[in-house]
Amino acid sequence: MTSSDETLSFRLAYVPGVTPTKWVRIWNERLPGVPLTLIGVPAAEASDVLRGGGADAGLVRLPIDRTGLSAIPLYTETTVVVVPKDHAVAAVDEVRAEDLADDIVLHPLDDTLDWEHRPGRPAIERPATTADAIELVAAGVGLLVVPQSLARLHHRKDLTYRPVSDAPESRVALSWLEDETTDLVEDFIGIVRGRTVNSSRGRPKSPAQPKESKAARSGTGTARRKPGTGKAVGKTAGKAVGKASGKSPRSGSGGAAKGGGKRGKPRRRS
Repeated sequence: MTSSDETLSFRLAYVPGVTPTKWVRIWNERLPGVPLTLIGVPAAEASDVLRGGGADAGLVRLPIDRTGLSAIPLYTETTVVVVPKDHAVAAVDEVRAEDLADDIVLHPLDDTLDWEHRPGRPAIERPATTADAIELVAAGVGLLVVPQSLARLHHRKDLTYRPVSDAPESRVALSWLEDETTDLVEDFIGIVRGRTVNSSRGRPKSPAQPKESKAARSGTGTARRKPGTGKAVGKTAGKAVGKASGKSPRSGSGGAAKGGGKRGKPRRRS
């Protein structure tokens, strides 16, 4: 039994911008006796927190150092550029990276996007965090390209954002230690993947019951036996009895012919 099972609790780390509210609500409905504790961590530290045992699982941004970790990609975010509301970019629906070539584009130290060639002109100094970069955008120092959830997290009334169609996208994943795939981890995997209670992996399922045939439900087809008598009953059984006795099962008692009265022996002609 693992430590998370012994203490009957589950610790979930999550990085900025990721909102686990829906999954936490489902967890509380399905496992009310197992409290779930949320642990906010910087994106760059998420993998170290998991490897160090600081959480049972974590919602992280890929790519991460996968050494000793399992990861299931959950969804991909749109990448946007954050600009002042009076910037020219605010007048269009979306831009390409090349449209930012003449602007200073800030690159914070906690940037989670996997750039091959970063757009725009670099700033003299890199901001320490995304939050710091947002402040610089508001001051008119430059622009910032981030996953959309981070733009929403740091929303300001004087700023807006637009999608960058050809920028790298941010993938959010559920990660945990490979050697610590506990029942509680499996439960949370089932929740984020949308499994129902009855389909959760690792939980026993009731064996399927054989379906009753249409003939059995209607009483037709193969003869059924009356419980405790060993005698066949039903339509097919009636035909079998009639054939064995030489009498029609529809003729009633005594085998009377249609039209009433018994037929006598034919008389000989003299």
